[in-house]
Amino acid sequence: MRGELREEQWRERAEQHAARVDALTADHRRRRAAGERHPVEDFLFTYYNLKPAQLRRWHPGAGTVLLGGGAREFLEQRFYAEADGGVALDRAAFLDARRVVDFVERLLDGVASRPAHLGCFGLHEWAMVYRTSEVRHGQVPLRLGHEGTDRVVESHRVQCSHFDAFRFFTEEARPRNTLQPTRDRQVELDQPGCLHANMDLYKWAYKLLPAVPSELVVDCFELSREIRTLDMRASPYDLREWGYEPVRIETAEGKADYMEYQRDFAERGEVLRARLLDAIAVLRGITPP
Repeated sequence: MRGELREEQWRERAEQHAARVDALTADHRRRRAAGERHPVEDFLFTYYNLKPAQLRRWHPGAGTVLLGGGAREFLEQRFYAEADGGVALDRAAFLDARRVVDFVERLLDGVASRPAHLGCFGLHEWAMVYRTSEVRHGQVPLRLGHEGTDRVVESHRVQCSHFDAFRFFTEEARPRNTLQPTRDRQVELDQPGCLHANMDLYKWAYKLLPAVPSELVVDCFELSREIRTLDMRASPYDLREWGYEPVRIETAEGKADYMEYQRDFAERGEVLRARLLDAIAVLRGITPP
């Protein structure tokens, strides 16, 4: 058990959480209201489908009892029940309903058990537009044009291990990848140096709501947003009009910059991955080491 929170304690945490999320999502909410699109940050609310209002809703996570009369408002939400003089997550009900917990735990354990492999240089984004006139971000030009983009792919070894990136490769690009990732091999192939594996910590965190603390979910969101920014800066798209300077992975200097970012994200992802595994342990009634 994580312990108890008096009403003034959990209300303060809930207010701080809401203010933090409001600040992080303000630009997206403004753009959405105006019908504007953003080639970098929209991804966090389209590919990742948690809405700002859902991200804003605070949960203490499994093993925490909320005290005070106001805690009864949580009983209106799924998986909460009366417990130990207050309100807490019904862990048994959550585990029974959310079979995804087993997969997430195996995936996170698997990634945590292997070393980080660096040096993919974000070529997955280049492989998604290889030898095609169709691009995923039609409002943004290719920095090197179609022929220049194709030459970058052809002059590099493409080493993508993440299925949810590989599945968007063009038909011409797939045979060029050193691996052929599948959904069934995700636990085996995902590794801690992969930008998308670390970005997806946000997805696994929100899929475990309300069993993980909301603060942890937002920590994962912030990392995911930073990784997404690098992902697109290192992509073939020219985003300078949007305020993003390119990481020119087709050059030695750009490769070095990319690997430095990648190493930092791997280290930060390791910490968040461990916290998610600890949260799953608490959900299962196990005291984390």
